[in-house]
Amino acid sequence: MNTIFTTLGASSHSIEERQKQDFYATDPVALKLLLQLETFSNVWECACGQGHLSEVLKQAGIHGKSTDYIDRGYGEGQVDFLGIENQKWGGDIITNPPFRYAQEFIEKALTIISEGRKVAMFLRIQFLEGKARAKFFKKRPPKFIYVSSRRINCAKSGDFIKYPANSAICYCWFVWEKGYTGDTIIRWFNT
Repeated sequence: MNTIFTTLGASSHSIEERQKQDFYATDPVALKLLLQLETFSNVWECACGQGHLSEVLKQAGIHGKSTDYIDRGYGEGQVDFLGIENQKWGGDIITNPPFRYAQEFIEKALTIISEGRKVAMFLRIQFLEGKARAKFFKKRPPKFIYVSSRRINCAKSGDFIKYPANSAICYCWFVWEKGYTGDTIIRWFNT
């Protein structure tokens, strides 16, 4: 089932501006900072790209597995996270998903983890916008949203040399705990 990349051509960016498969690798510092705020175990990085976040998870001793729809030479390639059926994961899930499929990644992750386990997604702050998204947040509130006070780079095609940290985009860690029904707590990090 080719769920993830069937419609990536339609975008507000031209092909020259936007990476074809929406691959923007996260600076590992983002996860290092999150791990100072939250505890995780047996983490599945389900959009691992070239392993930038997975390597941090390994160093922290909490890595479970790494997969990606596109085989970029790290982890297990050709795994369609959104197309997975009848599978449960006995740990937490952390990733920076393709932005256009972020909500679907969150919903899938919350479906396959156990009660009390966590899902952390590194997303642009604009993920908070929209009427449909407001309904989603009401139904599935994140426990925490950690807003980065300083810019953190997501490098196009994983190339941090060609695309150095000069981003004007604000990123956040959205953290869900399965079963949580309270209000979302917003905190700042990277201050």
